[in-house]
Amino acid sequence: MIDDEQVRTADVRLERDLFLRSLLRELSGSLQDVVGLEEASGYISVVGQAMGEQIDAEYRRALAVDRLGRAEVAQVLVDLKRRIQGKFHVVEEREDRIVLANSACPFGEQVAGRPALCMMTSNVFGHITAENLGYARVDIERAIARGDAGCRVVVYLTPSENDDTDAREYFKRADG
Repeated sequence: MIDDEQVRTADVRLERDLFLRSLLRELSGSLQDVVGLEEASGYISVVGQAMGEQIDAEYRRALAVDRLGRAEVAQVLVDLKRRIQGKFHVVEEREDRIVLANSACPFGEQVAGRPALCMMTSNVFGHITAENLGYARVDIERAIARGDAGCRVVVYLTPSENDDTDAREYFKRADG
């Protein structure tokens, strides 16, 4: 008979963070399987939008500013991912774009095969950038979720008529 102590000390990989990441993996996988990648990405985008609003408000409050400049937006994008155990860094910052790279997804190994989860990054980055700088177009060029060794995310700060990427556009809210 197995006693309580044996169960309590069993080498089981289960704790809150891993459980929540696994839950998100299974939810996004179920969405992708049932409604397809594009629709699943749309659902996750809605969540990402809400998260972007919360995170943007939290940084502005903590930094006691009404608006972040381009350099501060880049710092915030890197910092927010650092706080959730991503390893993003700025590769390039120009007047028209911020290019970021990442070597560790906050979702960990749970992100493999779940590219819909990249919509969290797109929407959070897009919302924060657009609310502070007026506009953003986020292109996830490479993604760990798609099997790439790392992520490369380009946040364009000006609209382009010649956009042949799968980038998503974000605009400052009229009431924002």
